Formats: sequence, C-alpha cells, structure tokens
Amino acid sequence: MNAIDQLVQDLGHPGMPVELAVLLGCLGLAGLVCWAIGRKRASDSVWFGRAVVDGLLFPLLALALTYAARRVVETQQTVVLLRLAVPVLVSLAGIRFIARVLTVAFPTSGLARLMERMVSWIAWIGTVLWVIGVLPAVRAELDAVQFAFGKSRVSVLNMIDGVLSAGVVLIAALWISAVLERQVLRQAVHDLSLRKVAANAVRATLLLVGLLFALSTAGVDITALSVLGGALGVGLGFGLQKLASNYVSGFVILFERSLRIGDVVRVDGFEGEVVDIKTRYTLIRAMNGRESIVPNEKLITERIENLSLADTKVLLTTDVAVAYDSDVDRVQAILVEAAAAQERVLADPGPSARLVKFGADGLEFSLFFWIADPLNGQLNVRSAVNLAVLKGLREAGIDIPYPQRVVHVRQTLDAEPPRG
Repeated sequence: MNAIDQLVQDLGHPGMPVELAVLLGCLGLAGLVCWAIGRKRASDSVWFGRAVVDGLLFPLLALALTYAARRVVETQQTVVLLRLAVPVLVSLAGIRFIARVLTVAFPTSGLARLMERMVSWIAWIGTVLWVIGVLPAVRAELDAVQFAFGKSRVSVLNMIDGVLSAGVVLIAALWISAVLERQVLRQAVHDLSLRKVAANAVRATLLLVGLLFALSTAGVDITALSVLGGALGVGLGFGLQKLASNYVSGFVILFERSLRIGDVVRVDGFEGEVVDIKTRYTLIRAMNGRESIVPNEKLITERIENLSLADTKVLLTTDVAVAYDSDVDRVQAILVEAAAAQERVLADPGPSARLVKFGADGLEFSLFFWIADPLNGQLNVRSAVNLAVLKGLREAGIDIPYPQRVVHVRQTLDAEPPRG
C-alpha cells in the first residue's frame, strides 16, 4: 500500500467528524478574532490584508489553535485531519507573509506579483509532498546531487535551502523597513524629502544586513566577499564613476534639501514641478504634462533655478505697442487696469506698466504683474491679461499699429540730350 492509499484509509477513521468540527471551530474562531481586531485596520496592513482574513494574522491564529487542538484531541482518539491541517496552515502563513510584505513594499511592481506566484507554487508543492509523506525522500535525493566548486561540494538541497532562507530574511527586512517608515518616520520626520532619504537608508541597511545573515545561514563564507568589495571599489572608480556620482548626489540633495518634492524648478530651460527624487535621478513634470528625467549629478554641479524655494510668487510680463500719437498716461492706466481685473493677479505687489522702447512702428510698453500660484498655469493668466488689454485699447480708440515702412521717391531732372 502506497502513501496516498494509506492517507485515504486513515481519513476514513470513525473520529473524523470530531476532527472536522474541531478544525472548523478553530478556523471560525480565528476569523472572528481577526474581524474583531481588524475592523478599523489600514488597507495596506500586513497582518489583516484587504479583507481581514487576507493577511498574516488569520493563518497564524488558525495554526496556533489547530496545533493546540491537535494536542488535546490526540489524547482521546486517532488524529489525521488536524495533523494534515498543520502543514497546510504553515504554507498559507508563509504565502500570506510574503505576498502582503511585497504588496506593501512594492505596490505597483509586476516582478513582485511574479515572485508571489512562484513562492505560492513552491509552498503548495512542498505541502503536498509533506502531506503524502515523500518529502524526506525528495530531500534525500536532492542532497545526493552535488556540485564541486573548487574544494567545496554543494548539493542541490543546500542551494534550495540557501535561496529559501535568504528570501525569508530579505522579506523580513523589507517588512521591518516598511513598518519603521510607516510607524516611526512619518511621525518623527515631517519633511517629505528627508523622510524619503531616511526610509531609503533604513531599507538599504536592513537589506544589506539581511543579505549577509542569509548568506551566512546558507553556509557561504562571507569573508570571501572582501575580494568582491575591492573589485567593486575599483569598478566604481573607473567604469561606474558617473553612476556612483549620481547616487551620491541624490543623497546630498535629499540631506541638504536644496531641492524638495513639490518645488518648481528650471533646468536647461525645462520648467516644472519636482514630483520625485530617486537615488539616481530626479523626475520633473512640466505644466503641460511632459516629464524630464534629470541625473542628480547635474542638479549638484550646474546652476538650477528654484522658483519656489523662498517665495511662490512669480513675475510675468506682456508686451504691447501703440501708435505714436497715443496718450501715454492713458495707455499705462489701461494696461494696469487690465491686469488688476484678473483674479489671480496679486494686488501687492500690484501690476505696473512702463514705456520701454521707441520702436520702428510705435511706442512699446511692458506690463508687469505677479501671481502666487504658478502651478495653476502661467499661459492662461497671461492670455486673460492680453485679452483684457486688447479690449481696453479698442474701447479707448487707441491704435495698435501694423509694421510700417515709408518709401520716399525722389524725382530727378531729365538728363541733357547727347551732342551730335
């Protein structure tokens, strides 16, 4: 009789209804406790997930209750179903843990979803092998397949265990960093840019420590990494100089806060709002929706105009030409009134008009006015002012001249007739 036939025969024992009732009671009690605790939970909670029982707490509670019930019931009768439920709940807890942490750490990553599915398949395959009792034999076969690396021999089982332990440690490091960022940094650090660099530093440190711990757990001699560290340093000094410079510049920008998320800046004639500061580049979005990816080294080494560092007010100008016979004072008054009539134009400092040039076709004026909300657009308010100026000048009968050219024709005396 094979292991599957033996399992089917064991499931038919007389005490199965009692085991089924106990298991359903454990699952129901775990779900009730999760619902009572997590009614007001956050939508990105690792413990409760999106639907209370979708998080880590439900399988952990169900596992603890089921294991305790198994210990009690097995003193009275044969236990099969509760024994099988334990590895299933262990796998479910592992899958929930990895899935929820990856969702919180990388909410929009497709790679995170792929890793979640791979872990689910591996966990359920391992559970099936565990339930039918062939897992020890499979592990023995994997341990028999070995590879030689120099003087060391590594089996397939060692590599699988190393990858799994490293993955668990790294997922735990991601979870700890996410908890620190959400529970500690958001309350202790109010500046968005500084909180971002602190979160990146904490995550990088925890991942590095977790990776070293995972490698040590897998049996890798981490002292050999010193050679790799030296080679990496040489590579950074030569081939990766620009890349390293951008990363260092990113941390300098975040620490100095010379640029902050939400600032309006102008870089190489491109003007827009800083929407994100990565460790390698900064993302700037213009008012028309275009985005520019600027390397952080450029923001450190070149001149950058920060239009919102000290004050959000922006000075705008518009030019207009009128005929030479126009009343200058009247023109200035019309220009100022046209700008002051717009809701977004500031009254302090107020708009002003100046005669700036005696042009070839007329008197050229410049109208200056301030706005305090450049993020709402500049072209729209300039257009509104221009329309008001045009309307005011037409109502006052002031001419806006076309380009003019005067051609003088001089008549000369007829030349004397040639002599014969």
